[in-house]
Amino acid sequence: MMKKSLLIVLALVLSIFVSGCSSDKKVSASDYSSNVNPDAPYVIKDNMIVFNEPERVDGQKSVLQLAVDPIPVVRMGFIGLGMRGADAVNRISHIEGVEFKALCDLLPERVKAVQENVIKAKNLPECGEYSGEEGWKALCERDDIDLVYICTDWVNHVPMAVYAMQHGKHVAIEVPAATSVEECWQLVDVAEQTQRHCMMLENCCYDFFELTCLNMAQQGLFGEVIHAQGAYIHNLEPFWPYYQDNWRLDFNQKHAGDVYATHGLGPVCQVLDIHRGDKMDYLVSMSTPSINGLKIAKETMGSKTFANGDMTSTLIKTNKGKTILIQHNVYTPRPYDRLYQLTGTEGFANKYPYQGFTLKEENIPSDVIPDHEDLDSHGFVPNDIRDSLLVAYKHPIAKEIEEKAKQVGGHGGMDFIMDYRLIYCLQNGLPLDQDVYDAAEWSCLGELTAASIENNGMPVKFPDFTRGDWNKVKGYKHAVKN
Repeated sequence: MMKKSLLIVLALVLSIFVSGCSSDKKVSASDYSSNVNPDAPYVIKDNMIVFNEPERVDGQKSVLQLAVDPIPVVRMGFIGLGMRGADAVNRISHIEGVEFKALCDLLPERVKAVQENVIKAKNLPECGEYSGEEGWKALCERDDIDLVYICTDWVNHVPMAVYAMQHGKHVAIEVPAATSVEECWQLVDVAEQTQRHCMMLENCCYDFFELTCLNMAQQGLFGEVIHAQGAYIHNLEPFWPYYQDNWRLDFNQKHAGDVYATHGLGPVCQVLDIHRGDKMDYLVSMSTPSINGLKIAKETMGSKTFANGDMTSTLIKTNKGKTILIQHNVYTPRPYDRLYQLTGTEGFANKYPYQGFTLKEENIPSDVIPDHEDLDSHGFVPNDIRDSLLVAYKHPIAKEIEEKAKQVGGHGGMDFIMDYRLIYCLQNGLPLDQDVYDAAEWSCLGELTAASIENNGMPVKFPDFTRGDWNKVKGYKHAVKN
């Protein structure tokens, strides 16, 4: 009931602010009205917040469906060996056709720990070691690295990724890839200039349930998916001290909006074919006051203010009229929840807190479940039917690598599938599952939502990072070798 009420409220906000406005309208610089805040990175036109969309410069071309020459043995360097980086090195050591060339972290002891506990422990050739403030640059400058894997704090993602691409490397970046719209454009522009891959490491796109639902949706089991929901709801109170120099809490203290939207947004964008036939047009966002966040910041940092609200809710409208609800809450006592939901004309999928489907009886293939009972479209299908559907519609990628993924681990195996697919595509010269436009679209939510919140829920136009190419590819799909 609360979710339904929230949607109604957000829909009313949309009707108030965008009445009479067309999301398809091209806005030129001459159309811009002055902004109340001259220092803001956007302008306001017809009650719509609009960020700058720079034109593609001469000599720069799209990387949509970018495929480069196959790299049979992918030579890798890793930057950032804290909570995520060290685990990544260990996971990727289980993938054939990879060579580890260099390790880098601000702290030399972390580099040595990974060298001893992973590289030497597995009898792999010793890696070059880099540390300190500038060590990552030396790593990127090496001529024996194909892929730089970045697992640092958020604010260093873009400078490192840009430098790596400018030195001829493909890059993979932990989430979010960027912290501002301007940074998103930097990633896009440099990827286009260098024709290098830039993949954001959004592991939730490889969750077994999400992969299965993607397969179900692509086979039409839900009819047309018209609404999707995602979230990152995870009480981080026990974990704040483990972020070096308190960088994550510090970032949240300084920034309003949904600063960590990609876990919820990524999987639903794939189902909705975002920049592969549809695009996100605009959003409205609201947040609660910061109560718990401010309390934590006062206790740990001595802060008197806290920009990030305890609960942030964002409603997105696509070009085809579909809607997405995204939520963020890392401050209050709640069970972990990514709120993965798909609402289609013929069915419904839900992951948290209960995995289940609602389907019309006639849409369940008899060869999958020959003796199913009468179904009530007001409730979830029985557990035995749900389990049969999960097996019958298991995604081909999951079928291929599931057993090994669960053995290696990483959030139940989805991290390993993500790494496996990254390496697989590079080895076979295929487009990556998640391109630089995905990285920009999913990461820019932080600044876009902050702008909406700071302007009383005003709609914000989504930048088109593809620069008009969003409808050239028809439907999302994972590339596979012939």
